[in-house]
Amino acid sequence: MRRGVVFLPEIKLTQEEMNYMSLFQDVTKVTVKDCIIDNENNRIIFLVDPTFMGIAIGKGGVNVKKLRKIIGKDIEIVAYSENLEELVKNLMAPARVRSVKVVESDSKKAVYITVDPQDKGLAIGKGGKNVVRAKLILKRYMDIDTVVIV
Repeated sequence: MRRGVVFLPEIKLTQEEMNYMSLFQDVTKVTVKDCIIDNENNRIIFLVDPTFMGIAIGKGGVNVKKLRKIIGKDIEIVAYSENLEELVKNLMAPARVRSVKVVESDSKKAVYITVDPQDKGLAIGKGGKNVVRAKLILKRYMDIDTVVIV
């Protein structure tokens, strides 16, 4: 096991993800909870403890810029929470989340996220990339199949 890497037992990490996690930790000095490679949007998403978000990002985003230069992909850092509502709020930030509702049907789960009307575009993101990020993370941790921004 690599120094300082937190492995989540239910999640199988690839060697590439473990390498990115190790690099992230070397650059930021912050322990990563998880790493998701999103090749479709040319980005790496790191999940960290909310307490260490500022340190992970670095002053003026210095750590994000350094990682982007080394890896050659966009870097996104999300504050992780085991609480669904908190995780959704972190995923949608800076959009203001009004409510989070999970609906189950035919063994599929959907999450309906109501955001402030002015923030809908911000929540969805350019080309829907924030919704894709939310879906990747919520599927992995909360077994949610569909993400709908209301």
